[in-house]
Amino acid sequence: MSILEIKNLHASVETPEGTKAILKGVDLTIKAGETHAIMGPNGSGKSTLAYAVAGHPKYQITEGEVLLDGEDVLAMSVDERARAGLFLAMQYPVEVPGVTVSNFLRTAKTAIDGEAPALRTWVKDMKGAMADLKMDPVFAERNVNEGFSGGEKKRHEILQMQLLKPSIAILDETDSGLDVDALRVVSEGVNRVKENSEVGIMLITHYTRILQYVKPDFVHVFVNGRIAEQGGPELAERLEAEGYDRFLVGA
Repeated sequence: MSILEIKNLHASVETPEGTKAILKGVDLTIKAGETHAIMGPNGSGKSTLAYAVAGHPKYQITEGEVLLDGEDVLAMSVDERARAGLFLAMQYPVEVPGVTVSNFLRTAKTAIDGEAPALRTWVKDMKGAMADLKMDPVFAERNVNEGFSGGEKKRHEILQMQLLKPSIAILDETDSGLDVDALRVVSEGVNRVKENSEVGIMLITHYTRILQYVKPDFVHVFVNGRIAEQGGPELAERLEAEGYDRFLVGA
């Protein structure tokens, strides 16, 4: 039963104008099996939170701590965080020329588990997961995200999540750029992982449309680098009706 604890997290980034503070004291706890929706306007720091926890070198942690099952995440390298059970589905997945999807996924699974999965079982599991996500089997032998559409890239992110079985998954605007059909397939993929594991999920989004499929246990409104308000699913419905104006005026 994993738990991710983010305590008083501050982070900054270097810009041409100098150092800019982005995160300004974030407190958030995600337990196994819980889904937390992080909602907020553009530029509020939602993606910075995702990448700071994952270990992106662009973001400098200036204060606070991040613990995964009591272990200091900030002291870990990026690959150590992944092996510990952290997973990040990126808003803009990168292309990896020269590395096929099948090789990438099996190498990642080997690194996480400490041993290579049995080939016959692995091929069966991968084909089954791709079928669940309505991915053409030929994608297994294509280079990672190279020439993929936006929807195909997002399906590949959820394919990774399904096969790698993280304990905490951070989904950074997984719904962006998806049409209605792709959104449903991707959301069903997230729900399938939830049903078959105790994964804790941080779901970052601007809109409530993905929350119609992936039901959050908690909703947090992120404004100006910190959580301005939190509540249950009803808070997302209020945001859909009222927008973020009342928070932006306060900020």
